[in-house]
Amino acid sequence: MVQPGETLWSIAAANNLTTRTVAAFNGLSESSQVVLGSTIQVPSTTEGYAALQSAGLVTSAPASAPAAAPAASTAAPVPASSAPKPMGGYTVRAGDTLSGLAASSGVSLSNMAAMNGLDPHGVLLTGTVLKLPTGAPAPARAAQPEPANHVVPAAAPAPTATRVGATDVQSVASQHGVSPSLATAIAYQESGFNNAMVSSANARGVMQVMPGTWDYVQQNLAQRQLNPNSAHDNVTAGVLYLKQLLNQTGGDESSAIAAYYQGLGALRSRGVFDDTKQYVANVQALRGRFGG
Repeated sequence: MVQPGETLWSIAAANNLTTRTVAAFNGLSESSQVVLGSTIQVPSTTEGYAALQSAGLVTSAPASAPAAAPAASTAAPVPASSAPKPMGGYTVRAGDTLSGLAASSGVSLSNMAAMNGLDPHGVLLTGTVLKLPTGAPAPARAAQPEPANHVVPAAAPAPTATRVGATDVQSVASQHGVSPSLATAIAYQESGFNNAMVSSANARGVMQVMPGTWDYVQQNLAQRQLNPNSAHDNVTAGVLYLKQLLNQTGGDESSAIAAYYQGLGALRSRGVFDDTKQYVANVQALRGRFGG
């Protein structure tokens, strides 16, 4: 429902969409004035793109269409929008090795492998999407063209063709003592509630959980065995991790949001990056749409 002071542009911006996308989904023009108290439907990325296609405003398939297949298929990068890109994303080029990438990033081979759900002694395929440490220097081959085909490491959690709703995320958050609006805003910012989403930094599902984070949550925070194919359990893992960050930041929600995006270690050692400030602002803006 449209609130006082809201415009079509502000609603679109708060949801990391273009004004044109929201307008097309609601059968409006970009210059339309929204009426106080009226309902404006906010589409997912896929739904918004379909509306643009139907309106004849785009003609080709989006490069960022969400992946509907399980891990080891083509990745689906985070949609191009006002949301900052995932930090540390890198696509493996021909000639790269996991040990070389780990060394240039200043971390051990085992740590690099664990974070990305890879066998440290296995073959690293060209096109594999990886998460490098936040702030690490660009790999030597980063200037080379990125491979057209992306490979998602076959690790938990698995991206599955499932979409949850805001109430699902809010329910999980409430069960674990986390602000429902905070968890839901992060879930929407990260994936639009789409469990098929795989980012350019190898994060997966509704809460964009890294394989290494999944293992950490399972071993240290979860009170039961989590199902890597379950959208509900992807939300559970993300919420438990967020709760841990809230504890580690003394309950400072903005710091916890920043740590969810940038990483707590990088946040403490390097301070808040500009992209992180944008991410925090986006999440805080979204909270109003999910109960404040």
